Amino acid sequence: MNQNTTNLHNMGVSLWLDNITRKMLDNGVLQNYINELSVTGLTSNPSIFEAAVAKTSDYDAAISKISSPGLTDEDVFFALAIEDIRRAADLFRPVFEQTSGLDGFVSIEVSPLLAYDTENTINAAKEIHRKVNRPNVFIKIPGTTQGLPAIEKAIAGGIPVNVTLLFSAEQYQAATEAYLKGIETRVEKGLNPDVRSVASVFVSRWDKAVADKVPPGLQNRLGIAVMEKTYHAFLLFLGSERVRRVMNRGVFPQRLLWASTGTKDPAASDILYVKNLVAPYTINTIPEKTLLAFGDHGEIGQRLSGDLENAEKIIKRIEGYSVNYDQLAEQLQQEGADAFTKSWKNLIESIAVKRNSLKNINSPLITTT
Repeated sequence: MNQNTTNLHNMGVSLWLDNITRKMLDNGVLQNYINELSVTGLTSNPSIFEAAVAKTSDYDAAISKISSPGLTDEDVFFALAIEDIRRAADLFRPVFEQTSGLDGFVSIEVSPLLAYDTENTINAAKEIHRKVNRPNVFIKIPGTTQGLPAIEKAIAGGIPVNVTLLFSAEQYQAATEAYLKGIETRVEKGLNPDVRSVASVFVSRWDKAVADKVPPGLQNRLGIAVMEKTYHAFLLFLGSERVRRVMNRGVFPQRLLWASTGTKDPAASDILYVKNLVAPYTINTIPEKTLLAFGDHGEIGQRLSGDLENAEKIIKRIEGYSVNYDQLAEQLQQEGADAFTKSWKNLIESIAVKRNSLKNINSPLITTT
């Protein structure tokens, strides 16, 4: 077992992999990460899936097998993805059992094209949850204004949710409100209220957004400051009377997840957003490259304390360079939704291209005499 990742896990941080491919499942790489690098869950990524479909033959046999004329390209994607998600969920099932269902989750998202469509997001979440049919799977729903009612209703319906596309403490707090309303609805109805959830707050895009605006002394400091502010909100959430009341009903409160933790700046530490986001009852979902880097030369930096005063001081200093925190948070969420949509469209197009090429290869030659 790797000592660096073991140390991080012992600090109360769950390490999740931000990647899944069939090859990783077939060749035992994911199982090795579980055994050797303390990986206890994962999130799926459409852009990586797209690369695996378009640039390798890893999915060719499966695509040929399921590509009946009646299936759309999106149907084919979900058929492939759900099979991968089930297999990964089964690998993490021992973690899920050992932690009484707190950890060991795998995430799959609804179509990003539904980011601003509440009703269809709810319907898609229900359908994906039914098809996956595993207890340790989160349905990813964006924490946009239109996504929040879908999150509340999904939780109320007993569907575990990974709230994604959060960037600021304020967006995170809105997500916790949607989660709590869903839990409280189940309490009122006499249903088991313990529906698991995580709230995913994106880190590195903050620093990338201001990289050309701030001086060297403030480079790569905004993301961690915003996360410190968000962690302060998380501590308030955990200590609130509403949360403690539902905990008294047997609820494990929604966990905080650090997302987008691969370093964008080549001049900065390649483990910047892992070593500096250490706090118990949190999750860090990281790219494969970052996971291996932390395994190789990982270290634990200063623990997060929820120091709101210091976080806001750094944010205020950066705002002095023509940066508006609130506006940038909204901009990053919109850009994130747009980027997810673009990746999704590229993914579906790649599946269409691959289906067509495989159909041509597999079609019998017609000859005339």
